Amino acid sequence: MTDMLVKLYELPPLAPALEQCAAVGVDIRRALPVEKHVILNWIAQHFSQHWVSECDAAMARFPAACFVATEGETLIGFACYDAGAKGIFGPTGVSEQARGKGAGKALLLACLHDMLAQGYAYAVIGWTGPQEFYAKVCGATPIEGSRPGMYRGMLK
Repeated sequence: MTDMLVKLYELPPLAPALEQCAAVGVDIRRALPVEKHVILNWIAQHFSQHWVSECDAAMARFPAACFVATEGETLIGFACYDAGAKGIFGPTGVSEQARGKGAGKALLLACLHDMLAQGYAYAVIGWTGPQEFYAKVCGATPIEGSRPGMYRGMLK
């Protein structure tokens, strides 16, 4: 998969994405350290052990470099940055039954705005799946020659 580059200084505002989520009962917020075990177990259940490892690294920072989407007290999605390497967005995922509510967009923008606040000018979205989504939401552009990128030779 190809990596993509985002100009953080040209991000769309975060507030409309948060408002869209709130209108359907979805809350987007920074993960709390005390929730780490819940989040990691949920990722293992819905995604992969590789993502568990990366989220674990993002949760080790303070404040955590991980945001969550919740409906009431139910976790429905997550997004991390600075997990596999500095300046990298991801991993991120929303449960299949919760897709279409705007949580993926809001999680992405929450992380990218936080990266901008941390002093980053650019972010790399690692190993992108839905390139059209990233291009539309945050203006991400493919990085030529980035496949397989930083995950070359990864143990499986």
